[in-house]
Amino acid sequence: MPKIVFLPHEEICPEGKVVEVESGVSVCDAALANGVEIEHACEKSCACTTCHVIVREGFDSLGEPDELEEDLLDKAWGLEPESRLSCQAIVDDEDLVVEIPKYTINQVSEKH
Repeated sequence: MPKIVFLPHEEICPEGKVVEVESGVSVCDAALANGVEIEHACEKSCACTTCHVIVREGFDSLGEPDELEEDLLDKAWGLEPESRLSCQAIVDDEDLVVEIPKYTINQVSEKH
């Protein structure tokens, strides 16, 4: 089974986390199922950018983003060439290293 390494994030996962996941699951679902409380304001419907992540390793194993995801990513804070919406990034058979950006453009967070 592939592994996802979530790099340390000051609020969401201060120690970082390594999780094993089934192929075919989204990075967002894998995070949430393993206690990494990544924001997902649109309930994973590809309608916002709060679940934006940067895939530091394994990016090429993910399917290509569709036009809607690319348009949304243009609005994400800290956009990088390896940025994806975690609700749309589906794990294949390769390990991933994922960074959760420090900020989102979410105007209202249920955590605060």
